[in-house]
Amino acid sequence: MEENARTPLIAGNWKMHKNGKQGAELVRRILELLSPVPGVEAEIVVCPPFTALCQVREVFREGQLPGCKVGLGAQNMHWEQEGAFTGEISPLMLREFGCEYVIVGHSERRILFGESDAVVNRKVKAACENGLRPILCVGEDARQRQEGRTQAVVEKQVTAGLAGLTPAQIDRAVVAYEPVWAIGTGSPATGADAQEVAAWIRRVLQGLAGTGALGTRILYGGSVKPDNIADFAARPDIDGALVGGASLEPESFAAIVQGWG
Repeated sequence: MEENARTPLIAGNWKMHKNGKQGAELVRRILELLSPVPGVEAEIVVCPPFTALCQVREVFREGQLPGCKVGLGAQNMHWEQEGAFTGEISPLMLREFGCEYVIVGHSERRILFGESDAVVNRKVKAACENGLRPILCVGEDARQRQEGRTQAVVEKQVTAGLAGLTPAQIDRAVVAYEPVWAIGTGSPATGADAQEVAAWIRRVLQGLAGTGALGTRILYGGSVKPDNIADFAARPDIDGALVGGASLEPESFAAIVQGWG
């Protein structure tokens, strides 16, 4: 696959915000804002809380966008299809809701809930085996960056997260570079910094999957906003964005999509 054949992906991670009604209203407004804008060739994914998945899906059924594919994702899942795992949700349950994507290994899951690289890998494998596309999150914290260990940390997380996957599965996966020091801080990486790490991730992926990695999309996430999206969109190895807070404001999220297109 040629590099320019990768379709940009803009994903919104709502985290623990919005109930079903609020989520449906948010998505409906995003579709309204984007519908008069032809020629925006991108894939848009929103990742609401589990409780809002059904109502958001119904809005998607009401209308889509010209030139854009709009899909549904989840923020987490268990690696088993069923079992005695109180409070968890399985990949099959997500598929029933119409999810196509699932975020795996977000830094908040790693830091607040103790998810190891081994746990993240089990979830990535389960997503692939059950017809979901994982969005594998990787990134260094402030101390690791100051110590010059960004590449080593990111390589370890990518390699461990995708261990055991076939080249075809890696091709369908998504990797989101989200430096921990930039998430929710209002201090994003520069486009040049993000490109440097994205290019490194691309090399790591090619080491794992050869030419199969040419189709793997790499996103940037961490204080993404309408006023900085063009800097990331101009970079050859950045194929989209994983958007946090700005995805909760329809005008901001729509502007980010339009800024990429």
